[in-house]
Amino acid sequence: MTAAPRVLETCLYAQDLDAAAAFYGEALGLEMIQSVPDRHRFFRADGGMVFIFNPLSTPIPPEPDAPLQVPPHGAHGPGHICFSAQGPGIEGWAARLAAHGIGIESRVEWPNGAVSIYCRDPAGNSVEFAEPKIWGL
Repeated sequence: MTAAPRVLETCLYAQDLDAAAAFYGEALGLEMIQSVPDRHRFFRADGGMVFIFNPLSTPIPPEPDAPLQVPPHGAHGPGHICFSAQGPGIEGWAARLAAHGIGIESRVEWPNGAVSIYCRDPAGNSVEFAEPKIWGL
């Protein structure tokens, strides 16, 4: 049997890409590796990528002669992403968010003893930090 694949990339959508870049880059400390004005910001996260796309740009198909023929895509409404709270732990992430003026929307203590916290990015996407044991990892 082949091992289950890990998540390689996650996409969220935000019209204000500069505000998203400040949140994911400065507040969360992710490294931005690519930026295309009015289209996207790409961030490196431990073991994967977080893509923030402008939802007004991604439904537009590429020009026929464009070198990368990525199909149109997109979503409307708030999305969700969950980061592993390894390293600084839940309290470390809560402190980092507070230091950047970001409030905790909810704190959940799961039946298996795992804890997660939730906040919102500037576009309204739900951002969670959870202990890996939430999924028995």
